[in-house]
Amino acid sequence: MLNLENQVAIITGGARGIGEGISKVFCKAGATVIIWDVLEIGQETASQIKADGGKVSFKKVDITSREQVQKATDEIMEQEGRIDILINNAGVIRDRSFMKMTQEEWNTVINVNINSLFVTTKAVLPYMKEAGYGRIISASSINAMAGAFGQTNYAASKAAIQGFTRSLCREVGKYGITVNCVAPGFIQSDMTDSMPPEVIEAGIKMIPVGRIGTAEDMGNAYLFLASKEAGFISGITLHANGGAYPI
Repeated sequence: MLNLENQVAIITGGARGIGEGISKVFCKAGATVIIWDVLEIGQETASQIKADGGKVSFKKVDITSREQVQKATDEIMEQEGRIDILINNAGVIRDRSFMKMTQEEWNTVINVNINSLFVTTKAVLPYMKEAGYGRIISASSINAMAGAFGQTNYAASKAAIQGFTRSLCREVGKYGITVNCVAPGFIQSDMTDSMPPEVIEAGIKMIPVGRIGTAEDMGNAYLFLASKEAGFISGITLHANGGAYPI
């Protein structure tokens, strides 16, 4: 059984959704999890996981801020003495057809979904290099390959994450650090819960395994890539979409 005993993991955007699912799975696997999020609900999420026996804490961090990220990283090193895993999960959407999309909507998505990778990875990587070990896993999307109406900004950002992953893995593999990403498909979330039943049914019909994905499904995908057993896997995009867009 895969386990993350004695390992420390940062999970950005861990307050809800897929990030919450990753946090729960990692805690069950024995990791010490630090959730970074701008949403105050992250404290409630951490409290619930802790009540179930997980080793977890919450820190309100704007991952686009180099100052906040560096300070939060330094605090982890002071308290835990190590950072083994970085999960770049935080992201936003600002959907609109390209002809109507504003510069602000474009910039917001690129800043949170892409520029933050530079900020968080830059802060954590020196400690992983010094330790000779690390796992960096970022969130891409099925729409990076398939595209989606009204998501030119989002799809572009998620495709860029794949390029980031393939390039960085070539630079840091010699330090015992792997770099991968996960591309989720149709996953149950607050957004899907508000969709009309017929829309959800239509989406499920496009998935060969016959069901919508869950946050726990995604957590298990991340768990595999974060494990020591996945040490020979680097630079890949793990497509977790039930076969909806096979690669």
